[in-house]
Amino acid sequence: MYVGRDMTELSMMSKKEWKDEELAFFHHSLQQVVPYLNVEGQTIHREIVQEITSRGGLNRSEATYTQGTRTQYD
Repeated sequence: MYVGRDMTELSMMSKKEWKDEELAFFHHSLQQVVPYLNVEGQTIHREIVQEITSRGGLNRSEATYTQGTRTQYD
């Protein structure tokens, strides 16, 4: 289960200030309802995808002792 800032709080911030986990969660959530999104929702989803792309994707290049190579949001 996602525990973090909600979309109301995040919508007042630049996508560059979002954490990877927040980007991953809201990308996944919006991706599930893409056919039903209005223009504003599609714009938000596109901005999230662009931010993920600008960061080089969501995968880490190396695993650590406490984290794997995939971003976990739940």
